[in-house]
Amino acid sequence: MRIGSRVFDKGTHIMGILNVTPDSFSDGGMWNDPEAALLRAERMICDGAEIIDVGGESTRPGYEPVSEQEEIERVAPVIERIKKEFNIPVSIDTQKSAVARAALGAGADMINDIWGFKGDTNMAAVCREYNASCCLMHNRVDARYKDLARDIISDLRESIELAKAAGIADDRICVDPGVGFAKTLDENLFITQNVDLLHELGYPILLGTSRKSMIGLSLGLDKDKRLEGTLVTTVLAVQNGCLFVRVHDIKENFRAIKMARALFEKARK
Repeated sequence: MRIGSRVFDKGTHIMGILNVTPDSFSDGGMWNDPEAALLRAERMICDGAEIIDVGGESTRPGYEPVSEQEEIERVAPVIERIKKEFNIPVSIDTQKSAVARAALGAGADMINDIWGFKGDTNMAAVCREYNASCCLMHNRVDARYKDLARDIISDLRESIELAKAAGIADDRICVDPGVGFAKTLDENLFITQNVDLLHELGYPILLGTSRKSMIGLSLGLDKDKRLEGTLVTTVLAVQNGCLFVRVHDIKENFRAIKMARALFEKARK
């Protein structure tokens, strides 16, 4: 997959989460100052992140939506600074095409859309206009499923069709099963365990489970105590051929990926 000037084709790579918000579920208020955000990006890069995913609006359950202008004011200066200081692809985590346009104009290379281009109908066109990459996440308003895996794959096919209809190249598309979105605990556990089913779509897979409620509910732990649970899902992502994991704790996940690859590659020889 091509993101900015980088091509990702083998292994499992880390997308580091940089929330410049006061209210994100795990790290709200920690990096919403531009200088703090820049220092955090530098630390993540040193620890092994290969993409920085910048978000300016929380999407946690019960989140308070913010205006397009406020979201732009949060993310655009941070993206501009990161691109100026570091040679690393940057993703904008937004569900608004106006925010995506401003972020891409500030130097972002990728749109990470929790609605997979089905929310804001202008999102795919903005992505193509800037020749950007995209991560199409599974989500839906009606969270009732006949067959969870088949329905997720079908929904993601619709998102892929929207991207291709807009003229977005195949090598600029990846998919995300949407752990934590429109799914029960059991459904989140199932699609995480069976994320390899998404290979049927023919596109790289991103798995985003870091510190999410699936882990908290399974272990009975608050959001700041979910590292070990996240690492288990990261190892599972490596085992199932995911190209990306989206995480908060970079160093620990980088080491888990390195160890998992050593084990799995040894086993295949």
